[in-house]
Amino acid sequence: MKRAFALTGLAVVAALGGLLAVTSPPRLLSWYDRASGGTAGARLVAEGVTFGSQGQSLDVWAPEGEAGRPHPVVIFWYGGGWAKGDRASYAFAGRALAREGFLVVIPDYRKVPDVHFPAFLDDGAEAVAWVQGNIAQFRGDPARIAFMGHSAGAYQAVMLALDAKRLEAAGADRKGVKAAVGLSGPYDFYPFDKPRSIAAFSQWPRPLETQPITFAHADAAPLLLVTSDGDETVRPKNANNLGARLRELGAPVDVRNYGPLDHEEIVMALSVPFRAKGPVLADSVAFLRQHLGK
Repeated sequence: MKRAFALTGLAVVAALGGLLAVTSPPRLLSWYDRASGGTAGARLVAEGVTFGSQGQSLDVWAPEGEAGRPHPVVIFWYGGGWAKGDRASYAFAGRALAREGFLVVIPDYRKVPDVHFPAFLDDGAEAVAWVQGNIAQFRGDPARIAFMGHSAGAYQAVMLALDAKRLEAAGADRKGVKAAVGLSGPYDFYPFDKPRSIAAFSQWPRPLETQPITFAHADAAPLLLVTSDGDETVRPKNANNLGARLRELGAPVDVRNYGPLDHEEIVMALSVPFRAKGPVLADSVAFLRQHLGK
């Protein structure tokens, strides 16, 4: 019922703006967020910056008018089942985190069916290398970086936080990665039972290598794993299983369940219009500040 209400509200806004037929739901949400005052305190300081070996692009969001110490950096990967999504549609997430004092990088990555695992992860690792080599020019601190993402983007964030060898292969230094936040991400799943995961992972001959839980280790960066009982797209067992495995190893992890919120509502709660759905932003920011400083 709550999800239906939220989607109905977005549909009304789209009808009023004449946008529903020409834009994606996340892009529409970014438009609604902007119309609701979401731009206050944040600014887009770089758009469509090219990085990596495949001509990928990224955007950079910064706090408005802040000076002094370089900002801690959050790299945010969007979801979309490894098959869709784009950086501009998640401006609401970039603005939300920038207003809290973080420099936010939202990179694009190649999608299925043009590529398959691990190409999209390699794109993510190249984004990290770019950030470490270039973010200082935007007043970001390359020694204080955190990863964050939703759904398939949470897979990106957590997998890259756990698999140091992939970062190193791209020329990134894992020592600068201080924490990661995964919102409604898949971390322990059978990759050959649903169309999207089959399309993304079925060509890889060793399935366990596609799973973040495989790369859990004792000295992993602190993780915040956000899940919800209402999520029927990525079940809570993913966060619960990875959290249990990390605790067993002695690694720092915090698993938070937001009850009835569904898969989409978790990321919607980052936006101004839907922030009252749950303290997703406040809890994520508190965790990031704990490990990155301010």
